[in-house]
Amino acid sequence: MLWERVRESLQQALPESEYGLWIQPLVCRRQDEEVLELTAPDRFFLAWVEQRYLGLMQSILREQGEQPAAVRLRLADQTALPVESEQSGQLRLPGVSSGASRLRSLHPGYTFEQFMVGESNMLARSACQAIARGDRRYGNCLFLNSSTGLGKSHLTQAVVHQVLDSAPSTRMHYLTAQQFSAEMVKGIRTNSMEQFSKKYVNDCDILLVEDVHTLTGKAKTQEELNTVLDYLIRSGRRVILTSAVAPRKLAGIDEDFRSRMTSGLVTGIEAPEYETRARIIRHKARLNDLELSDEVVDYMARHLHGDIRRIESAIIGLRAKSCLLDNPPDIALVREVLRDLLGDSGDISAETIRDFVGCQFRVSVEDLCSRSRKRAISYPRQVAMYLTRKYTDHSLADIGALYNRDHSTVLHAIKVITRDISRKPSTREQIELLCSKLKK
Repeated sequence: MLWERVRESLQQALPESEYGLWIQPLVCRRQDEEVLELTAPDRFFLAWVEQRYLGLMQSILREQGEQPAAVRLRLADQTALPVESEQSGQLRLPGVSSGASRLRSLHPGYTFEQFMVGESNMLARSACQAIARGDRRYGNCLFLNSSTGLGKSHLTQAVVHQVLDSAPSTRMHYLTAQQFSAEMVKGIRTNSMEQFSKKYVNDCDILLVEDVHTLTGKAKTQEELNTVLDYLIRSGRRVILTSAVAPRKLAGIDEDFRSRMTSGLVTGIEAPEYETRARIIRHKARLNDLELSDEVVDYMARHLHGDIRRIESAIIGLRAKSCLLDNPPDIALVREVLRDLLGDSGDISAETIRDFVGCQFRVSVEDLCSRSRKRAISYPRQVAMYLTRKYTDHSLADIGALYNRDHSTVLHAIKVITRDISRKPSTREQIELLCSKLKK
């Protein structure tokens, strides 16, 4: 069969994980002199295959000398449809007229299934899943904030993917605050604000706006979005807002607008703890057809903190160097890749701080990690926790795990040392001295 031969060629040309994710789910519905017709499970899957693999399929057919008149992609169990796109490259919902929805470009891998869950993001993911299902247990409005690279866009796009799969006729608008602002300005200039308001007030079942922190100082946009939110929330529509800054720290924001944005659940995403980082590393490695030993995963999880994009960059670099050298990744290669990524100086590691504090206070690592509450041990432990928070991107949970404590103990230690620094000159001088030694 023609499709079988094409599929075999694709399997040889693509990594196993890529072939399994994007080619294997395709089903051949027709193959003759006129057309090779394939079906995809959903619209965004279809668009991704068309963009990335359609040209390769046509090249393989030409090489085999059996080129039908057309290669056609369509949705499973639906009549053949072209992949439509707006001028911005956004995909249009099936069955919904042009202009009725506003969607940013979606990453096909940003789904709930591909999102690694841990203590740092469990509530955020649960709330997003509930909103996607129309479940009201978390309310109908969610404000999601975190530093860059921790998964805000992944979760919002996962909501979009699930809604499109389960209820494709939903009137949904997914865009950035900057896009909303630009569209509003265009509406003012073209005297079409009535259509603009109708789009986001009357023709909207779910609104997702990213990066609302960029509206700082934009009073007119804040006013317009506030009006939209007021109507949607009061009428029980679903709303998700994301920001790189916590709502209480947003400067240049109207208080009524701030209050409206935070009228539902407000939750953040922390940097992933060690266990979650390890799962992310293994997951990203599998997607890149890379086998990593437990030792390598452990080393990477201990040194890659904060932004998850660092992990992705490290995996890509590791795969590239491993293929170039034709050797499986080992600790030496990982160190080289991380040195390129983080720099030779790197960040001071949590283990380095723990060893340093133990040496300075003449306390063993075993004592620092023990359950002892003696002042001679608890105080150095608090100092070590304070310095680790100061010099690393570790989450409170990660720091606590290093000393066999929970995050609340770490938070208490940081508060105690911070208070003593402001009140006791001797403590301030001691911490300053330790900091200067640590940085040498």
